[in-house]
Amino acid sequence: RIDAAMIAHYAEARRLSALPPPKAAQLRLSALMTRLSQVTRDLTVQKQRRSAAADRAIVESLDEVIALLMRQSRTLEGEIASMIDDDPLWACLNRAFRSIKGVADRTVARLMAELPEIGRISNKAIAKLAGLAPIANDSGKRSGHRPVRGGRSGPRGILFVVAATAARHDPHLAAFRQRLQSAGKPKMIIRIALARKLLVILNAKARDARREFEYAT
Repeated sequence: RIDAAMIAHYAEARRLSALPPPKAAQLRLSALMTRLSQVTRDLTVQKQRRSAAADRAIVESLDEVIALLMRQSRTLEGEIASMIDDDPLWACLNRAFRSIKGVADRTVARLMAELPEIGRISNKAIAKLAGLAPIANDSGKRSGHRPVRGGRSGPRGILFVVAATAARHDPHLAAFRQRLQSAGKPKMIIRIALARKLLVILNAKARDARREFEYAT
């Protein structure tokens, strides 16, 4: 009871508000994306085994498995795309996200499935959810190195990849990367900073898209 009272007091003091529970469509999209990720990983493993195989029977067996996984991948991608197209809000978010060159189907689906809070919370909060925010490591007068840790690995991983691509086309991201490189920042720091910058941009676009959708409806 004491713990519950303290948690309730903290929530009231910080004015925390709970997000609504996920709808059935959100749960299904998350399930489809999880399965697509599994199939993609399995495909990578089977292709590696195929390249190392020499026996003809083994190669044929692996080819069958690869063909099956590719069919499943295409089916899952089609179902995910249909879900996004059929939902008015998701379709609006899709258009907003894809206005950034380098953001494609997988990125959009991953964000919607695994980071549904995007556009509804602050830039700082979304960065923490994705594990792209530096966490304080201070004690007394000591100011320690502030690493990024925790968060949702799926969105973070794809943001690393997409940010590197987007920085080759988007002048603002390119200039941001150049400033970090000129300052002598390590490559990993630049990689994290680029991913966070992209996420902040996507969060702003999602916020605008949600407002536009609410106004239109």
